[in-house]
Amino acid sequence: MKFVKYQVANRIANITLNRPEKRNALNYQVVSELKNAFGKADVDKNVKVIILSAEGQAFCAGADLAYIQQLQNNTYDENLEDSSHLKELFHQIYTLSKVVIAEINGHAIAGGCGLATVCDFAFSVPEAKFGYTEVKIGFVPAIVKVFLLRKIGEGKAKELLLTGDLIDAESAKNFGLINRIIRANDLSKQVNEFANHLIYTNSQQSMGLTKKMIAEVQAMDLEKGLQYASEMNAQARESEDCKKGIAAFINKEKIIW
Repeated sequence: MKFVKYQVANRIANITLNRPEKRNALNYQVVSELKNAFGKADVDKNVKVIILSAEGQAFCAGADLAYIQQLQNNTYDENLEDSSHLKELFHQIYTLSKVVIAEINGHAIAGGCGLATVCDFAFSVPEAKFGYTEVKIGFVPAIVKVFLLRKIGEGKAKELLLTGDLIDAESAKNFGLINRIIRANDLSKQVNEFANHLIYTNSQQSMGLTKKMIAEVQAMDLEKGLQYASEMNAQARESEDCKKGIAAFINKEKIIW
């Protein structure tokens, strides 16, 4: 892969945007390589947690505007195919069976902020700026809106999407976009520590099923949601991980995940 680095060590898959000269801007090839990397990590039995990071000074500046300009000559169907390509990446990350942590080393703008939005956790340096700036250039934050509404609710989403203004890391944390703010010198260390905390204390099967349920239950009405939850509860009781965890707890044994 040209624009994405992929490495696995100690049950962590490190997926790194590697287009620093373009502030890790997204185009068709970058999105394709990200989809490939996340697909590999999802099926790799040696991977339990995924960290998405970036080279250079920015996390991701969003869509490559030169690329977008080229697309203006496309037909509607061609543009729909390209847009669907990004939609598939965001949906893939959001529904992946493994936990994804965004390690945000710099600005996350527009589609780059969308990448951070669909990750399960996001840790950022204090200097990073966040925002969905599409309305400022006559574009729309179409795909990310679906995930942002779920993450922070309509009121906060409207404030970010309709103003297009950039916010600092502290405001992003208050909005619920990111989880923690960490100094640059400590960012990778603390992200890895958190990843290892999940790896050694939690069941992979349980985290994957919980993530799946969070994604699916929000589209259901109350009765269907509760029925679905009951079915997943019953299903989980039959799993090997549940049997192992309960037996270890009762016998006062340390669980090795």
